[in-house]
Amino acid sequence: MSEAEPLIRVMALHALAYCERLFYLEEVEEIRIADAAVYAGRRLHEELAADEGDFISLTLESETLGLKGKVDCIRRRDGRLIPYEHKRGRAKAGEEKPEPWPSDRLQVCAYALLVEEHTGIPIEEARIRYHADNATVRVPVDETAREDVRKAVVRARELSRSVERPPVTDNERLCLRCSLAPVCLPEEERLARDPRWDPVRLFPPDSDRQTVHVTDNGARVSRAGETLVITRTDGRKENFPIREVGQLVLHGYAQVSTQAIHLCTHSEVGIHWVTAGGRYVGSVASGASPVQRRIRQYEALRDPGLSFRLAKRLALARAEGQLRFLLRASRGEDRASSGVQVAVEGIRAALAGMGRAEGIDALRGHEGVAGRYYFSGLPALLRDDLDTRLQFSGRNRRPPKDCFNALLSFGYALLYRDVMQAILAVGLEPAFGFFHQPRSAAHPLTLDLMELFRVPLWDMPLIASMNRAQWDPDSDFAYAGPQVWLSETGREKAIEVYERRKEDQWRHPVTRYSLSYARLIELEVRLLEKEWTGEPGLFARMRLR
Repeated sequence: MSEAEPLIRVMALHALAYCERLFYLEEVEEIRIADAAVYAGRRLHEELAADEGDFISLTLESETLGLKGKVDCIRRRDGRLIPYEHKRGRAKAGEEKPEPWPSDRLQVCAYALLVEEHTGIPIEEARIRYHADNATVRVPVDETAREDVRKAVVRARELSRSVERPPVTDNERLCLRCSLAPVCLPEEERLARDPRWDPVRLFPPDSDRQTVHVTDNGARVSRAGETLVITRTDGRKENFPIREVGQLVLHGYAQVSTQAIHLCTHSEVGIHWVTAGGRYVGSVASGASPVQRRIRQYEALRDPGLSFRLAKRLALARAEGQLRFLLRASRGEDRASSGVQVAVEGIRAALAGMGRAEGIDALRGHEGVAGRYYFSGLPALLRDDLDTRLQFSGRNRRPPKDCFNALLSFGYALLYRDVMQAILAVGLEPAFGFFHQPRSAAHPLTLDLMELFRVPLWDMPLIASMNRAQWDPDSDFAYAGPQVWLSETGREKAIEVYERRKEDQWRHPVTRYSLSYARLIELEVRLLEKEWTGEPGLFARMRLR
């Protein structure tokens, strides 16, 4: 074994025997998710460790074998040393008696070889205790078992040196209980391969962790044990257990302590800074090493053909979403007199141009035309009796010059932050996109993916909130000459509208399962990665109904 090559975890051989893709995700890309089954297994081992008797647990390493691992327990039986492995589940049903699962057999045999080298005592047998059916299965440590371990180590080394993920397993039953199914997306990959496939939703429908916004200028976020404590300027405190927090967003001049930053990064909670006006400043995120993922991304998006195909799919998705929103929101009205019909016809013509476009510049031109027509049609969707200060007469920004544009910009900043969080969670490089050009501090890939969500996540709920008369031009906005910003009250209200929208469930028209908009953002980022790591074709196929 080369000195440069790290030792393979015995648990990794278990994953390798179960599914090579699982091994690669866990051991090479270092993506690990502790689900309920993992925590239950840890509790079982803690209970076993607390037992008295001849229970011995050892952590062993071997340069010769290229392995390291912690043996569950070693017992003496009839003068022999016997390694034991404990499993919560059931044994494999054999014709005459229970049998070990192949991955369990490989794991316990690897432990046996480590014990044998460590003690110098030959190991002829190992045992696996399956607690669900109270069965102990004997596993011979013969030459076949030894050769299987050696071959597994060689294969693990080969995969560790590759930047390409192994394919999804052909045995779809293995995916049903896999904790990394939300990362691997095996059912979606099978659907891309076969449109007739009826996918089982293994992707979580909603997030079990909340986004915490700190909008009070001068508020401070600190740490107390495993809890984030937010102290407002008036002395009020709010506590948020870290296990319930997915993102921490600091608006304006809110402060965060070093201890709180350490807690967030250790718990993989993204921290984001946004100015009081809504401009995204930056973020801190932690997680698995994204080296292999970013290498694949760079290599894929250097292909002009692939980049153009993705850009066209993205532009069509955005323009079709704009068109469908205008049509749906103006249903039953006189579109010709309101001006919506002109916008609808303009977007349709731009869509036809996108379909014929043969270069990225032409595509961007048609997409820009569609956007201008879309914003020209939005005023017709607003109620006639709105305060004149809330009316919309066209898009402006940097800085916004009216209340509606201030809301648009602030909501898009919230969306930018969520898309950035999803990109970082997946492990992609936000600076390397395929549609937007790198012209400012904004990351092109984040701007690219935002196009899918501007209409459903912010434009639609904003128009609805305006028509419900939720906004007060006096208390919700701050005016500085020609510039208009949201006040603290306005920011809190906008955040509430946006976060509530993210919780809405939406049925994906292609995968045919429902999930929240919050989860949909991550799903689309992972489907984008599928364009160069698996079966392509599902990215940017979401459409408003």
